[in-house]
Amino acid sequence: MKVIKNYLYNVGYQVLAIIVPLITSAYISRVLRPAGVGANAFTNSIIQYFILFANMGIGYYGNRQIAYVRENREKMAKTFWEIQIVKTIMTILSFIVFEIFMIFYTRQADYMWAQSINLIAVAFDISWFYEGIENFKVTVLKNSFVKIVSMVAIFIFVKNSSDVTLYIIILGVSTLLGNLTLWPNIRRDLPKVSYKKLKPWPHFLPMMGLFIPQIAVQVYVQLNRTMLGIMVNETAAGFYQYSDNIVRMSLTLVTAIGTVMLPHVANAFAQGDIKKVNSMLYKSFDFVSSVAYPMMFGLAAISLTLAPKYYGPGYEPVGKAMMIESFVVLVIGWSNVLGVQYLLPIHKQKDFTISVTCGAFVNIVLNIPLIYLWGLNGAMISTGISEFSVTAYQLFAVRHLLNFKELFRGSWKYFISSFFMFIVVFWMNRNLRDTWLMMFLEILVGVLVYGVLVIGLRAPIVAQAKILIRNRFNK
Repeated sequence: MKVIKNYLYNVGYQVLAIIVPLITSAYISRVLRPAGVGANAFTNSIIQYFILFANMGIGYYGNRQIAYVRENREKMAKTFWEIQIVKTIMTILSFIVFEIFMIFYTRQADYMWAQSINLIAVAFDISWFYEGIENFKVTVLKNSFVKIVSMVAIFIFVKNSSDVTLYIIILGVSTLLGNLTLWPNIRRDLPKVSYKKLKPWPHFLPMMGLFIPQIAVQVYVQLNRTMLGIMVNETAAGFYQYSDNIVRMSLTLVTAIGTVMLPHVANAFAQGDIKKVNSMLYKSFDFVSSVAYPMMFGLAAISLTLAPKYYGPGYEPVGKAMMIESFVVLVIGWSNVLGVQYLLPIHKQKDFTISVTCGAFVNIVLNIPLIYLWGLNGAMISTGISEFSVTAYQLFAVRHLLNFKELFRGSWKYFISSFFMFIVVFWMNRNLRDTWLMMFLEILVGVLVYGVLVIGLRAPIVAQAKILIRNRFNK
């Protein structure tokens, strides 16, 4: 139940973190127009490279290391401060490099300096600590409040197409404040530690080991927007971001379990319970499959009308892009289980690094010809193929560690149920009235069709749900 509660907390916050921009983006897309949206997307893709350098793989590494030592409060406090010192130094160095960069980069300087608030916020992000001790309630409640305040601020202060800088500042300040709200709890959650005993630099090389895969991940997360802005135009970069926002919101329900399970699996591995590690992996993979298949097909079924209806006139290209990108919901869901929940906790980070590096390489190789030929849609095709290559390599890496028959036991049932759901919902979407009420009805019908078929096929998730409900009532 602790894992489930943490999953729901994490899902709640991750959904809110994406829903807030989605709610505001329906407003912002009309106020700032495609040009302003594209300018924000393009400049944000650039600042993300500096944020990547500042983070140094600390998110995964810190989460895992805290999980290893959380039974010993003194060791946990020492580990926290050692990692935080490294992170602070790396953020300062990254900001210095950014300042040097801005001496030579004169394009949209106001937007870039406003984006730099996000870089400063990195130094104060200690969410990895609370993830490591599996206390997701603290991060969820405090950050949720800040996100809601930022949403209100956007509606109050951003009024016309000239307010792009103000919009960027509001987003950056909300991130910074959200990170700062976590610090008051540290005095309560950690004992005092002598700074003379701290040895931060032994953490540096292990962080570098996780920094390399994060570089690779950023390549095919941020590079698409950057290359679209350069090869096509900034508006195309904005279209990519708006498509990606909705797809990532769907992914939140799928990948949020990875953040929750990483410390859980790491703790079981530290105690030498490999049987428990594999058992958790099979259940997690089945759960992710049961959610990812309908998410993928459902998003594809409604995307062509959802995008222009939600974002407004002029955003029709986003719909087709979403339909192409929906494929990544499934493959990223699987790679999140295999990579974040399994390879990282059991110290197989070399295989994790190779997998995401492979994805980055495929993305770079395909981006240039596909963007040249098909622009925005080419970038989406490249994204889908690169994410598939990540998952394919990770499956190859675990072939001797896991039983594939057990891993994919329920997949065909989720696929069949989701495919029939897609046929029904897509027909409704293309042939019935184009209204919000009708779209809500399409989603409801999709859920019912999928649910009935999954129960009828007796998919593994149904049995797991019965056990969970029975255990809950027995208590």
